[in-house]
Amino acid sequence: MGAMADTVLQSLGRVRLLDLIAVEGLPSESYKISVSTLAQSLAQYSAAIIQLPLADSALLKSGLESARLFFHQRAYSPTEMVHTSDSREWCKTSGYYADPQLWQETYDYRPGFTSSAESNGSMELPPAGLPDIFALFGKAARDILDAISFSLNLRSFSFTEILDNLPLRGREISSSVLSVCCHSRPSFQGAQHHALTAPEDGQLVMFPDQEHQVDKSLITLVKSDKAGLHIKDYHGRWMLVDGDLGPQDAIVYPGLALYQATAGYVSPALYRTEVGNMEGNMFGRCSIVFKLMPKSMASFNCSEMRAAGHGVEAQFQLPIQVDDFMQRSHPTDQLLSKTSLPSYTIHADQNVKPLIKRKKSSARCKPLPPSKRLRLEAQRVLKERVQDIADKKGIKLRFCSLKECEGHIQSRESPCGSIRMEIGWPPGVPFVHPHDLPNKAKLGFLEAYEPGWTATQQDIELSLLETTQAS
Repeated sequence: MGAMADTVLQSLGRVRLLDLIAVEGLPSESYKISVSTLAQSLAQYSAAIIQLPLADSALLKSGLESARLFFHQRAYSPTEMVHTSDSREWCKTSGYYADPQLWQETYDYRPGFTSSAESNGSMELPPAGLPDIFALFGKAARDILDAISFSLNLRSFSFTEILDNLPLRGREISSSVLSVCCHSRPSFQGAQHHALTAPEDGQLVMFPDQEHQVDKSLITLVKSDKAGLHIKDYHGRWMLVDGDLGPQDAIVYPGLALYQATAGYVSPALYRTEVGNMEGNMFGRCSIVFKLMPKSMASFNCSEMRAAGHGVEAQFQLPIQVDDFMQRSHPTDQLLSKTSLPSYTIHADQNVKPLIKRKKSSARCKPLPPSKRLRLEAQRVLKERVQDIADKKGIKLRFCSLKECEGHIQSRESPCGSIRMEIGWPPGVPFVHPHDLPNKAKLGFLEAYEPGWTATQQDIELSLLETTQAS
């Protein structure tokens, strides 16, 4: 095991999904080797190949064939080519949309979302098999996420609190999404929005004007019918990662949400999709993309990373609401700067060494003051309570922007006024927002539902302080 860990992978790591599924008791050798290979591949290449069970290959093949047929026979007008760039819609996309700049058409399937009728009054029939493929990729993504947790010495199911309930509860809409995509369909108009790069391997390769993309997911799984996905490796070189895939194979890569949840220990993948070299292809390049997303009401706080003994830098110290994180812009030039490949060693007394890039604790990693931690914890708990109240009463929450809601406080006729009255929100207190820190009135509102909550949190804080001083 030690010799394997010290050897840098010469190509993208390939792992059987069945070997990544954790079982009770001590980890098997196949599990430790698979986790090690996965983590090393993510560290070097920001991606890995996952081999799904043989029985699933037929489902994926039929899904891709259905996708080709769906896009090939779909009639549309240029007015339908709308790029959903509104960051506030990150967990609400569903149905068909197109992006001329990326020369890409997409159909999003999101469980729990009620499809709307087409403009002509008819319902759009989606590609076949989407619920089954969603379940297949969703289970695989969670198993991969648990394997990454193991490689970081985190507790099992460390990310459960930020994931959708399994299965979804009544009236819930999935944050995760399954996208059926089609690149470079010959009848798709918009070639003028593309640029030609320099020759690579003697061939001219076309890429969109946007040089690269970054998913905001935790984990992304991609299965395509043709090669064309390029991901930047640790040394800044673009690699074709799906050039040699079998019918059971899919590509997995991490996103920005996992980068935030692991305090920067797992870097997100920079990727771009080839849109050239499609001559004579009447269908274009079809792919099935599953994005495991955190739920909007959750927050990133890196508490599990601290509990595992990892240094958490100052930029990750302050908890951040998922919805707020998803709506922010994230520059990738500074975020993903990579200078040297980390070396890994495994000691004899260790079962498996975390192979994700380690960071040293920084002197700037000062703990938050107890008062601020209390307010932030209250914000997180309060949002959960509000969501639970709304779910029980069948109320669909609508979160305004802070500027909007400041004008809504004094008015009962505002968009969120009726919701405040139904829930019993204190008068004069801004309705809860992902970016709004709690104040005394909100703490009081929480106390009304859980008497003694503040005192309990302060006792926990005091005991932690005494433990720290004693050590």
